[in-house]
Formats: sequence, C-alpha cells, structure tokens
Amino acid sequence: MKKQIIVIGLGRFGRSIAKTLHGIGHDVLAIDTDEKIVQGMASEITHSIQADGTNENLLRELGIGNFDIAIVAIGSSIENSVLSTILLKKLGVPQVITRADNNLHGSILEKIGADRVVYPEQEMGERVAHVVTLMDVSYYMPLVHGYGVARLEAPPYLIGGKLSELGFGPKGKWEVAVLLIQREKEIIVTPSQQEIIKDGDNLIVAGNNDRLERLLEEAKKGKPQ
Repeated sequence: MKKQIIVIGLGRFGRSIAKTLHGIGHDVLAIDTDEKIVQGMASEITHSIQADGTNENLLRELGIGNFDIAIVAIGSSIENSVLSTILLKKLGVPQVITRADNNLHGSILEKIGADRVVYPEQEMGERVAHVVTLMDVSYYMPLVHGYGVARLEAPPYLIGGKLSELGFGPKGKWEVAVLLIQREKEIIVTPSQQEIIKDGDNLIVAGNNDRLERLLEEAKKGKPQ
C-alpha cells in the first residue's frame, strides 16, 4: 500500500532511504537545509524542498499530520534530531522513525516518543562482521543475539544435495531453517526437505550463527551429517 512519507535530513542515510522508498512505490517528501543536496534529489523522489525540519510553522504548512510516516535522518546534530522528533509527534505523525548515532542519543529519542530508533552505522557494522565470518553469506540481518537471517548464494559444495541430507531444517542436525529458495524467476517458499539445491540457487536461511557456520564447514568438507 502506497504511503505518504517525509524524510528530514539528506545525508547519505537520508538520501539512500528516500530514494529506496520512492523506488518501491511510496510518495516521498524530503527536506534539508542544503539547497545543493535538495536540487540533486529533485529527480530522484516525489518532492524535495529546502527547509528546516525543526521549524514548527513550516511543518504545519506542509500538513505534516497527514503523513503516514516521518523519518528523521539528521546525523550532524543531536539537538536538531531531538527537536524534530518532538515536533513530528506533537503534530500528529502516526509513526516517527529516528536515526541515532549512539546509545545515549537513542535513549533520549525513545524517552521523547520516537516510535522506533535505528542505528545505521551500528547495524551495518554487525551485518558486515557476520558476512566476513560467514564467508559464503552475501547478506546478513541480525534478529536477536546470536541469531539472524542470511542470504546464501549456493556454493558448489551444496549443489546437488538435498536440504535434509545437508542438515538444514528445524529438525535437522544444525537447526538452520531454509525459509525461501530463489531459483531464477521462481520463488520457493518454505521448501520441502527433499528439495535439491541447484546451481544458481539463492537460499534465505535463518538460525543460530555458529550452527550455520558449522553446517557450511561440514558441507564443504563433503561430510554432511
């Protein structure tokens, strides 16, 4: 469902999220105080304007209360980030998501009413760290400590093996579930344990990080158990 979204702050994070949201079909208004950045975004999203996201009168004029979601992507000033978040909640935005640079910043945002606080640098660091240690994983998203969802481009040592034989599945030795297989244009959701991995498959798996690493190590040795 298409949503009306405002993004305040067009640093790297703000620009990326604004363009992505517009690319998947949402109406996006982005504002920043830097005229050059605003002009550069004009063709990338629905609307972009040079404005101060901490100006209450301006936000009222924009009809901010009619937006479904507001994202405060300001990274250079904690004070402005906090003030903008307060104003957005005051003016009735149902969902306010705010970027935080550290735990103290995040704690303040939670206390003043941010519906969700995100830590882009911290979250990206965690993802990259797991991709480094899980060498055959191309994407990783942490869920809770020690567990996550990973995207695995089927390496040669998995091709031709059944999921059950390799130890995948909630009842398998490693308790690593295969949620989905992308096979060219075909999407196989919750595949059967008898599914055979083919060349070019992409697997979305979920489970304990250590167990996933051990499963891949065992498979690479050619000794799935």
